[in-house]
Amino acid sequence: MDRLHNKVAIITGASAGIGRATALLFAQEGASLVVGARRQGELDSLVAEIEAAGGRAVALAGDVRSEEYQRALVETAVRHFGTLDIAFNNAGTLGEGGPSSEVSEAGFSDTLAINLTASFLGAKHQIAEMARHGGGSVIFTSTFVGYSFSFPGVAAYAASKSGLIGLTQALAAEYGDRNIRVNAILPGAVDTDMYREMNDTADKQAFITGLHALKRVARPEEVARTVLYLASDDASFVTGTASLIDGGASITRS
Repeated sequence: MDRLHNKVAIITGASAGIGRATALLFAQEGASLVVGARRQGELDSLVAEIEAAGGRAVALAGDVRSEEYQRALVETAVRHFGTLDIAFNNAGTLGEGGPSSEVSEAGFSDTLAINLTASFLGAKHQIAEMARHGGGSVIFTSTFVGYSFSFPGVAAYAASKSGLIGLTQALAAEYGDRNIRVNAILPGAVDTDMYREMNDTADKQAFITGLHALKRVARPEEVARTVLYLASDDASFVTGTASLIDGGASITRS
């Protein structure tokens, strides 16, 4: 079943983790892709895998903090595939951690720039293009951290990712009458490089696993399936939502 047949999508943070898994799934479901991240080699490998399976994809490496790069991603989609239907703004960082009284202003600002401002800049150009062609779906990667759960030492990360929920709601209200849907996903712990960086011992991983009702962390492919739903016409009446994909972490107290 090609749920994204003839659709064109941009995915940032596509070189690994949730972004890479989503790119592969979107391609399997019929989408043509523009994949973005900082690492050209990983993007080239992803494109080769998609094309080997019969899909279509173009890579464009760059820094999501740059508005010129965000504009170029949209222009690449239009130049290669004629339009833009879906944007998954997934690139992100843990940012500077530690006690909040010791976090630098530069570290805090940079975390917001990557996780929040870059997503706004992406959506700014994505929505403008979608509005020319009858609508589309914009999706942000937020997190359960700072929403239903939090940890010490992650103030910048939590603040930046929580801001995406407000951005989601504002854009959904502003552009709903243009048939543009805007949603955020809020994953729990996902087995990615970022997760392993934050939880670098067996004891830390066991603690995080125990926070979830399912007593495990997610695979990137599991999160990708929710992104697919939000991108597809199956979610045609879904907008402005903060969708928890957290394995029951938000309701677990034991």
